[in-house]
Amino acid sequence: MEYNPVGRFEIYVTDMERAKKFYQQVFQKGDWIDLSQDKIRMFAFPRWERVSWAAWALVQMDDYWPSDSWTIVYFSCEDCSVEESRIKENGGQVHQSKMSVGEFGFVSMVRDTEGNMIGLHSQV
Repeated sequence: MEYNPVGRFEIYVTDMERAKKFYQQVFQKGDWIDLSQDKIRMFAFPRWERVSWAAWALVQMDDYWPSDSWTIVYFSCEDCSVEESRIKENGGQVHQSKMSVGEFGFVSMVRDTEGNMIGLHSQV
């Protein structure tokens, strides 16, 4: 049985509303699921059909902040240049435009509104 080994990931933010708007506009999806509790604001992104998916959420906590660490989350796209084209207009930055990664397809490296480095991946 094949499966996606990534079970869950969280993206830390300093401005929840700005971050939610960024991800909604770039990926053209909405309807966040509010999982917030006492000392943590957490909004999970809805499941995407036809995508082997991992659960993910935006998280805002007093003691945690965004990072451009060496662990980078890649989001699957039909054509990463489409999502890349929405980055700047929604407050993000394109770090590396769409480039070939050989037989593995193409990637774009971008920063969200919170400074997190994320990747966009597609086969075309």
